[in-house]
Amino acid sequence: MGKDGFQWFVGVVEDRGDPQYLGRVRVRCLGYHSENISDLPTNKLPWAHPMNPITSATVSGVGQTPLGVVEGTWVVGFFQDGADAQQPIIMGTLPGVPRNIPTKGAGKGFQDRSNGNYPKYLNEPDMNRLAINEKGTSEQDAADKEVSDEQGFDIPVSTTTELNPHPTLILRRADRERNIGRADFNPIDINRANAPAPRSLPGDDGTNFSEPETTYNAQYPHNHVYETEAGHIKEYDDTPNSERIHERHSTGTGYEIDEFGRKIERVKNDNYELISGDHFAHIKGNNSTTTDGGVRVFVNANAKTRSDYTIQVGSNASVNIQVDKGDVNLVAPQGEINMKAEDMNIDITKDFRVKAQSVNFEVSGSWKELVQGTNRKTGDRIDLN
Repeated sequence: MGKDGFQWFVGVVEDRGDPQYLGRVRVRCLGYHSENISDLPTNKLPWAHPMNPITSATVSGVGQTPLGVVEGTWVVGFFQDGADAQQPIIMGTLPGVPRNIPTKGAGKGFQDRSNGNYPKYLNEPDMNRLAINEKGTSEQDAADKEVSDEQGFDIPVSTTTELNPHPTLILRRADRERNIGRADFNPIDINRANAPAPRSLPGDDGTNFSEPETTYNAQYPHNHVYETEAGHIKEYDDTPNSERIHERHSTGTGYEIDEFGRKIERVKNDNYELISGDHFAHIKGNNSTTTDGGVRVFVNANAKTRSDYTIQVGSNASVNIQVDKGDVNLVAPQGEINMKAEDMNIDITKDFRVKAQSVNFEVSGSWKELVQGTNRKTGDRIDLN
């Protein structure tokens, strides 16, 4: 094992369906194996073990799963059995600039002949586009500049155009939510009984808001990107003044933390949050929630102990409820409804109805009634004292 000389190799992965589930792959090695599939089929290549870093235990499932390479990946490694070259170990992968696209079922090796998937891009670095973010003058800008020079006038040309943006970046920018409405309370006058002037309630303007734009401005080599075959992405961007953390599912669900510490989350389907203990949240600013559907809050669901629903509003603030078209229903069939206030004003444009077994009023001051129509009292006994 290495005592007779270190034998290293460079090759291409052609199969990763390890029947022993060890992360092994079949590698066709330059200088050791023929590219002719008839002479050496893929299924006759030896299995190569992956070498994990020291930060991964690689035992009993502890550590990082050694499943990263795909068919078509260029790798470098060594043979632990030396010149016999039957026990390869992979030390790492090699990026490049592909000159050819693989052909599925081709008679030549050193390519992804099983699937024809990788590499996907011709004459483009294997580095992720999110990490490169190449900028410059686009072909259209250059053509416009050439025409302007010929005709004797100047057209400013941008040299900060993203020449080859990642498809997910284009989708994120196009999918950005704009002009989302917030809760709004309209100003209104409440007419008070036997009062010379109504009570004016000020409005609370809920201006629209928009999802912040992504501050992606990666500069090579500062953005550390991980992307899977399905299109899941992780970014740890150390670009000066544009530091970000971004994680995205292929469906578009994900989050981004920008250089200011703002976090933008998007969930493209249902969202579930299950907490076994207590939940505490402290919002030092304002909290705005816009729901296109309904809102339900169920308190004390287990009914084992008394858990109240408490709302406290601090000094110099109000509770505003506005129903644009609908009803406000308050039901306590087995309890009381208690209200205490300094003043109470009720302005009803039509009827006011109260049905009760008994009605009790206690007035410490004066009682005034102004009735424009009939004032009728009916009872078995009416006492006027």
